[in-house]
Amino acid sequence: MASPPKAPAADPIDARLVRRLADILTETGLSEIVVEHSGLKIRVAKTLTAAPMQMVQAAPFAPAAAPLAAAAGGPSAAPEAAAPARVAGDVINSPMVGSVYLQPEPGAETFVKVGDSVAAGQTLMIIEAMKTMNPIPAPKAGKIVEILVQDGQPVEFGEPLAVIG
Repeated sequence: MASPPKAPAADPIDARLVRRLADILTETGLSEIVVEHSGLKIRVAKTLTAAPMQMVQAAPFAPAAAPLAAAAGGPSAAPEAAAPARVAGDVINSPMVGSVYLQPEPGAETFVKVGDSVAAGQTLMIIEAMKTMNPIPAPKAGKIVEILVQDGQPVEFGEPLAVIG
């Protein structure tokens, strides 16, 4: 006797899981989630419409300031206007996607301020990713030259956070 035909294998991807991951993206403001379990890898990502804002912040302000400073102050103001906007030092980049916080809890004093001297390993800020607070340590001892993010701001992987000199 012939054996009955086998039913097709069940789809290994759980649509409810994919929908839940998409909900997590929306709730947390993340742009991508990757989950791997029992040899199955699921990546859920969305296109951010806010990403171009990073370019908008840096590009328009520097060129517009140079002609105004030169016109207002004459030749002596031109070298200042031509100076690069970023101060010299080591840039500390975000190791993950999440929301950056400059203090340990709302209402508390910030971890560091511009001009503070810091030790290697000292917490400079935290990044919340998937409800987990991740401290961002100073890679070396030095002085905080510039803080490039605002409290509560969403950040992407590799985005500059601060400059340490």
